[in-house]
Amino acid sequence: MADAAMGLTGSSAKAGSLDPSTLQAFVDPLPIPAIARPVGMRANPEDAREQLPYYRMAIKEAMVKIHRDLPSTRMWTVGGNFPGLTLETQCAKSMIVEWQNQLPAQHFLPIDHSLHGAGKDVPEARAVIHLHGGRTPAESDGYPEDWIVPGKSQTCFYPSLQHAALLFYHDHTMGINRLNTYAGMMGLVILRDAREDVYALPGGKYEIPLLICDRMLKTDGQLEYPVSEKKGEVWVPEVFGNAILANGKLLPYCDVEPRLYRFRVMNGSNGRFFRFSLANGAEFYQIGSDQGLLTAPVKMKRLAMAPAERADILIDFSAMAGEQVEWVSDSFSILQFRVGKNAAGERGAVPEKLHQFERLAESSAVKTRRLTLDERMDDVQRSMGMLLNNTPWHAPITEKPVLHTTEIWELVNLTDDSHPIHLHLVRFQVLDRRRFDTFHFQEKGELRFTGPVVMSDANEMGWKDTVRADPGMVTRIIVPFEGYAGRYVWHCHVLEHEDNEMMRPFEVLPADA
Repeated sequence: MADAAMGLTGSSAKAGSLDPSTLQAFVDPLPIPAIARPVGMRANPEDAREQLPYYRMAIKEAMVKIHRDLPSTRMWTVGGNFPGLTLETQCAKSMIVEWQNQLPAQHFLPIDHSLHGAGKDVPEARAVIHLHGGRTPAESDGYPEDWIVPGKSQTCFYPSLQHAALLFYHDHTMGINRLNTYAGMMGLVILRDAREDVYALPGGKYEIPLLICDRMLKTDGQLEYPVSEKKGEVWVPEVFGNAILANGKLLPYCDVEPRLYRFRVMNGSNGRFFRFSLANGAEFYQIGSDQGLLTAPVKMKRLAMAPAERADILIDFSAMAGEQVEWVSDSFSILQFRVGKNAAGERGAVPEKLHQFERLAESSAVKTRRLTLDERMDDVQRSMGMLLNNTPWHAPITEKPVLHTTEIWELVNLTDDSHPIHLHLVRFQVLDRRRFDTFHFQEKGELRFTGPVVMSDANEMGWKDTVRADPGMVTRIIVPFEGYAGRYVWHCHVLEHEDNEMMRPFEVLPADA
């Protein structure tokens, strides 16, 4: 592998940027990531009498075939493939995962050593895995400074004491998270619950996970990551690629029967927001979001998803028998559904009702926090990085919620970007959004609203762990702090923003503190 990688370095430097439209589309079948299998059993750290399935997941370099007509792409993967192996378990069925760093010593993407935590005094091939959406003890959460080097392992305990949902894991290393994730260190996690069987949702081969992300590629098939034109610095504020990968393939096809399918969709991009639809304009249904099922299906023709958001959707291909239909986002073709003429069995039906739960009352919150989203600009209006509450990462912790209490967080966006804000450990509900006068706030520190309250979209009414905070708006979420006491983080999930200070620690205090 090392020799092959060394060979790539020289050839890739000479290769130009790839225009994906020059490739023949829909020649590769859509792959389904393999399910990880436990390698043994280990004692439950919370109850030594219980034995738990033990997984060993290797973080390693691999050559990945993205398209039939491209050379294999050098990637940093989990298990040798991109996306990585899928972890799957039942709710309340705990598991132990050992993440092994088997990477080469040097990074193959451009590190900006001026970023906090990414100096030349630390190893390049650092890694730490975070289970996004997991209700996880702090020591297993993947704190950004708890990275490991090649030859070392990180062992995590995942209790799975939460609702069924599509989660995912990805690298969370301070200062190079954007590079490690872009390089391929990402995979899906599926939590299941037998109590959902009553809805008769499509399963088996009729349930398809779909991790979609953008990348930039060179004509020799290698990843391209842009760098700044600013002298002495590398970091860029956003990365948008024109090669859209579905389960690691560029422009694949997916054979389906003329019946109902369930797709577990995730936006795995560093910074791109997707607006998914079927090219023929057909309707589909969203039945779940980040943290599980909605109370009822939401009919739609277009699905907007920010980075790190997940959507559980149902597509009925019954009326499309014999057709070829593309799944698209704006002008990008992503994959082609090839609908057969006959269904093997029952076509399935969209349920009328789903998981019932209460919307949280604002009166249940013991505290409201007003937190700003900020951007620093240089004298020619180039971004110098983002901040949360105008506070750098290393400043003392200011958010200290108490376990088993509920808070309202007001996210006041003073920037020109939409930011997908993610809180570790917890799930929350989106209350509303409202436009305000940003200049007045910056001058006086007061909220002067300039528009009406905008209630959450219908597909945002479930439990979430990532919320879109739009520019010039206050986005309010209500957050029950359940699970574990300890130190966690909240951040923007545009990874370039997160890597340049748009991340802050918070500490959940014990209930008796």
